[in-house]
Amino acid sequence: MADEDDVKKQEQQAEEDSKAESGNQEGPSGRLLWIITAIVVIAGAGAGFGLGRLLGSSGKAGPGQSPEGNQATPENLIVDTTDTTGSKSQGSWYYDQFEPVVANLDEPTVTRYVRVTLIMEMDAQVDKKKGTALIEKNKHSLTNWLTIYLAGLSLEDIRGDRNLKLIQSEIVDAFNEKLFPDAKPQVKRVLFKEFAVQ
Repeated sequence: MADEDDVKKQEQQAEEDSKAESGNQEGPSGRLLWIITAIVVIAGAGAGFGLGRLLGSSGKAGPGQSPEGNQATPENLIVDTTDTTGSKSQGSWYYDQFEPVVANLDEPTVTRYVRVTLIMEMDAQVDKKKGTALIEKNKHSLTNWLTIYLAGLSLEDIRGDRNLKLIQSEIVDAFNEKLFPDAKPQVKRVLFKEFAVQ
């Protein structure tokens, strides 16, 4: 008799288990599984789209395309600097039309500011007329970057010739990245016309 009760209990347990499994597939927990799967798929697609927009070209023209008609691009700024003897000219030209940039230094105890006026030395391979037009077009962006960069420096960061040379180097790298993002750097160096701390 005990064996029959055990057998009946096992059969009832098996029946309940099979009902529970079939209920999971069609009941509320089955719907929950589908909803979670849909949310994960949608979130993954959104993240992939966002990452693609962030890391992608974001509207830049592809190879062989002009971004907006006949604008100056790094490829068409380059001129042939070979002289009549067949050797490359090593000259450069200067752009000195920057207005002074004034920024508060990152000093918590006192108000100190720096006033900087720059001269850019450009590679001779860049056509002066087209290069000047490119710089003029991006001057506001360059000035904005320089203001933010200088505002992040402390008095100790700008003290001494080693720090000034480091600042010049970082400005050259940033200007090359902004002016010639997918080409060989054409800004040779940046000279300080004025660098006053008050």
